[in-house]
Amino acid sequence: MSLLKRLLGGDHKVTYEEARDLAAAPDPAVRSKLAGHPEMRAEILYFLAEDSDPDVRRLVAANPSTPAQANLLLARDIDAAVRQDLAMKIARVARGLTAQEQDRLRRTAYEALETLARDQITRVREILSQALKDVADAPPEVIGRLARDAEIAVAGPVLQYSPVLTDEDLLEIIASSPIPGALTAISKRDGVNVRVADAIAATDDTDAIAVLLGNASAQIREETLDRLVDRAVDIEAWHQPLVNRPSLPSKAAIKLARFVAANLLQGLALRNDLDTAATAAVAAAVRKRLDELEVQGPAKGEAKRAADEEAALIRARQLHAQHQLDESTIDTALSGNDIAFVTASLAVLAELSPKVIKKTVETQSAKGMVSIAWKAGLSMSLCMTLQSRLLKLPASRTLHARDGGFPLSPDEMTWQLEFLAD
Repeated sequence: MSLLKRLLGGDHKVTYEEARDLAAAPDPAVRSKLAGHPEMRAEILYFLAEDSDPDVRRLVAANPSTPAQANLLLARDIDAAVRQDLAMKIARVARGLTAQEQDRLRRTAYEALETLARDQITRVREILSQALKDVADAPPEVIGRLARDAEIAVAGPVLQYSPVLTDEDLLEIIASSPIPGALTAISKRDGVNVRVADAIAATDDTDAIAVLLGNASAQIREETLDRLVDRAVDIEAWHQPLVNRPSLPSKAAIKLARFVAANLLQGLALRNDLDTAATAAVAAAVRKRLDELEVQGPAKGEAKRAADEEAALIRARQLHAQHQLDESTIDTALSGNDIAFVTASLAVLAELSPKVIKKTVETQSAKGMVSIAWKAGLSMSLCMTLQSRLLKLPASRTLHARDGGFPLSPDEMTWQLEFLAD
């Protein structure tokens, strides 16, 4: 007990001979204290690596001071828990190791790592995979073995995250008819490049392709997307990720409008990354679909409204570009109750989001409408008409011109616009 107390923090260090005597103690609790001590001599730890008690060997496996030869011995231990603890530790020293190591200690460390990567217990390999998945200089051979493991719990983490895997590695795995889930893991990688995306898109793994389409960082060629849209007619799982792709070719968007469900049509109609002609074509296709679909209620109404609003915005932008979007055009639209076009025109002229105009209408904000008309360069006379016809305000709530101009100061109107935009 005196020796043990000194080992655990007394004033005098335990000598090698004393530690050797403690290592042979019949009480496994005493041997465990030595096995877990971070400054224990390598010779003692090597001796304890063959201890009869698996709990002692687990402590040796987890001890960072354990020598490389003892780690190699423990990598073949009969107790899976010992190998699991060793896997967690040895993965932390795996950086830069290769199969061509010349230094004896590094070579031994690599052999222990490789042994664990071939362990018959899935959990041991899984621990290793999780620990090495994002290590940039992990041993390529070990990562390659884990990536091709027969269990997705092992292969998945490195397939999804490991920077060690090259495009050639990924293409070879894709071409080898990998285990279920492997292509899905690859599809989740950050920045899947064109070649890998093409290879996945050419397979019959619909789940993996759905994940690839939903991966905003995946680089998918326009031609590949177009082919996937053609295949997607009967694969509903692809519809939403296709509609939500951050960059969608015009031709693909128009095709999608012909078959996706009604609840996805609104998303297509509201896309702002298409050119003017494509946006108009998508809006027309959406309206045609909604007329054809036997769908009633909010889904149809919202999608149709979104398509109409998008078409109105396109028309307003075109007229503005031709210098034909003036007060007369807006007044005519008001008379015809073309609210979508009036809203779009105000948004274009005032360089505001249509949401700001809609918020002003919904809240019946007279000050907001005065501010929008001022920003759009419209007259106070038309602003009065907008308040009565668009906001439907009674005369008692309508703001009138002051001294022949707007009733609010520029600072007040600027504040109103900022408030509405929040």
